[in-house]
Amino acid sequence: MSYVNRVIKNVQTRYQDQPEFVQAVSEVLNSLHLVIEQNPDYERAGLLERLVEPERTLMFRVPWVDDGGQVQVNRGYRVQFNSAIGPYKGGLRFHPSVNLGVIKFLGFEQILKNSLTGLAIGGGKGGSDFDPHGKSDREIMTFCQSFMTELFKYIGQDTDVPAGDIGVGAREIGFLYGQYKRLTGLNEGVLTGKGLSYGGSLARAEATGYGLVYLTNELLKNHGSSLAGKTVVVSGAGNVATHAIEKCHELGAKVVTASDSSGWIHDPNGINLATVRRIKKTDRGRISKYLEFHPKANYTEGRGIWSVKCDIAMPCATQNELNAADAEALVKGGCLAVCEGANMPSTPEAINIFLKKGILFAPGKAANAGGVATSALEMSQNSMRQSWTFDEIDARLKIIMADIYRDISQAAKDFGEPDNLVLGANVASFRKVAEAMLAQGVI
Repeated sequence: MSYVNRVIKNVQTRYQDQPEFVQAVSEVLNSLHLVIEQNPDYERAGLLERLVEPERTLMFRVPWVDDGGQVQVNRGYRVQFNSAIGPYKGGLRFHPSVNLGVIKFLGFEQILKNSLTGLAIGGGKGGSDFDPHGKSDREIMTFCQSFMTELFKYIGQDTDVPAGDIGVGAREIGFLYGQYKRLTGLNEGVLTGKGLSYGGSLARAEATGYGLVYLTNELLKNHGSSLAGKTVVVSGAGNVATHAIEKCHELGAKVVTASDSSGWIHDPNGINLATVRRIKKTDRGRISKYLEFHPKANYTEGRGIWSVKCDIAMPCATQNELNAADAEALVKGGCLAVCEGANMPSTPEAINIFLKKGILFAPGKAANAGGVATSALEMSQNSMRQSWTFDEIDARLKIIMADIYRDISQAAKDFGEPDNLVLGANVASFRKVAEAMLAQGVI
């Protein structure tokens, strides 16, 4: 049995209760057989075994008191996965679906995503099974303060710098940062996604969605096309999805869908972004309310968004939202490219269909790296006590995403599969991490 297969089998056996983590590890390592075979030093150094095992895994209880005076207890996590390139960097997710396997999958992907940015950041992830939906500001503040009371012991601007993710926006980051300051007495760049009044960066909110569109356009340009005039299907209605819709419209494409966990909207005339933002950000309502403002649009409960005919598909909601049947529907609908705005939103079966059918496919670890790249730019600004303009950051983001596309495309070409950007992203990101790990010895 090959070295790669032995490591995958060991992960499958040891972590069979963590399917998302096993899926992420298997997908990455299965694409690295040739790289590993060409470098026997990796096996001698136990590099893969170290790569798939977090440097530190933290689990802790988070007690808090709700508005009714009742004590509630949630579980908190921080997985500090790999610091070979730099301090741990990755978001905090507050959502009922959060468990250790989900956090480990996200942290493992974060190692490789951060590597692709070319910046000095390692990989980590954290969060809680706490659900912010429907909670008052006071309840959210109380929870965040309790969460940080445990987490602060393990983070710092040169150690581990969390950010936001699903369920953790500017409000939550503010409460978390305030408690960190109270406990440590430090004003430092320990969190990213902060408000502009206390060390945040312009363009951070836009970065993941914008970066996704920049890489998508780069992919299309290198295949003799562009986003202009294209019909795009986007899933989600949160931060990534709305900014992807915004940038697609700016570049001349027409986005015709948006969704949430209840269902999805199809507006053939193009999604009205102002309406979506009003519903989701201001009113915190369901996407079905879109029909109250645009009655000619269609709303469908549950799944089915990928049945809409399109040129480009951008899954921007959550992991494994796009399966084999969805992939076949996109192929049938004439889709040219699928670019991932969420983390691992396409199942392995769906990805295999895309590659087999010749659909251009940009995996999330490359396509949605703009968010963490801009977080790293926020870290730089904090260290220098400077604030760059929106245009300066946006220009840097465009360069970073173009560089990511160049690197993953070249890595794919090196192995004779120029359109296999899954292979290219895994190889390009792994090489950098592996070199750093080998250079630093067995730690």
